[in-house]
Amino acid sequence: MKHTIELRSVYVSILLLGVVSLMGDIVYEGSRGLIPDFLKFLGATAFIVGLVSGLGEFLGYATRLISGFLADTTRAYWVFMFIGYGLIASIPLLGLANGWEIAAILVLLERLGKACRSPSRDTIISIVSRGMGAGKAFGIHEFLDQVGAVAGPLLVATLMLYSGNNYRLSFSILTIPFTILIAALTYTYLRIGSKTVLEPTVDVRKADKALRKPFYVYTLAVTLNTVGLIPASLILYKASAILQPEQQQWIVPLIYLLIQGIDAPAALTSGYLYDRLGIKILALPFILSILPPVFTMLNSGLTSLIIASIFFGVVLGVQESTYRAAVSAFTETSSRGLAYGIFNAAYGVGFLASGAIYGLMIDFNVQPVLTLIFAVSTQAVALAILMQAHRGLEKPAASNSTT
Repeated sequence: MKHTIELRSVYVSILLLGVVSLMGDIVYEGSRGLIPDFLKFLGATAFIVGLVSGLGEFLGYATRLISGFLADTTRAYWVFMFIGYGLIASIPLLGLANGWEIAAILVLLERLGKACRSPSRDTIISIVSRGMGAGKAFGIHEFLDQVGAVAGPLLVATLMLYSGNNYRLSFSILTIPFTILIAALTYTYLRIGSKTVLEPTVDVRKADKALRKPFYVYTLAVTLNTVGLIPASLILYKASAILQPEQQQWIVPLIYLLIQGIDAPAALTSGYLYDRLGIKILALPFILSILPPVFTMLNSGLTSLIIASIFFGVVLGVQESTYRAAVSAFTETSSRGLAYGIFNAAYGVGFLASGAIYGLMIDFNVQPVLTLIFAVSTQAVALAILMQAHRGLEKPAASNSTT
């Protein structure tokens, strides 16, 4: 009976955190399907769009190292959550931007907000999910997160359609779900905030010593995997180039909606598979990461971009759930905030490189065969390193079984 009550409490905690992320995704994921098109409308090239996207992801992930360290040091997880979600306010402000430079700054601010909140959020999830399984907890959270990521682009696409492609109105209306987000976050803190301060205080200066070599090997594998995966912003940029002459920009958020619609079930499925099969399940998304850049660079119209979006959605779902869940297999709770910070910083380096490399490929109209060579070679190296990380996990388990 006591176990049932505790498990129910775990589910409530994960669901509340999922609802917060759901509302956040309605705002910023809703905008992300429109931002590449909006930047193009304001005069940005493919390289600029790729660079802004990559720099945003780099800042959004790399600075998690700092916020993760500070979160572990201060245990002020909820302070970082409120600051991070508060910076989502920069998205509705895009409606006031008159040049791509101002729009880029606002995009970067939102990414910094994500950097501020994510290590604390992931640590809170890992703390409150005991008894459920990390893969399942992160999978459920990501599924709810992706419900918002589907609703957001659908809302923005509808606004664009019925407003005659009015970018400014579409961004401004996102003020409404942002307000609901802050209210939901406040309620969640009041309901479960006390459950996240029960961890024993540990000297964070010793935390890095608890991070074993397999963690760093795994992080390197994920970084290379990300370098070889074309960002969604450039898939959408190419779609915008096709659709703008026909005044059909409202379709661009629907393509992003497709990505998010596939992301959600992929996240949930991969989370359950990870709990059963372990880290070796990640070999599949590493291999599938070859396909989005190849189909994007085929220059065969909207159909190839839709195919690229489908495969990208599958990989993204695993990245945002199981890649994160796997970090817990390499780390102790006391150093997990720092571990997520390091992991996400390296992840951001991958996004920055990917955005710049593929942005230049699009601007210079690189042949698809060269894209294929780059994608295959990058993912092959990443997969080999992933297998090394997997072997590193098995060694401690084997040594423990013999003692």
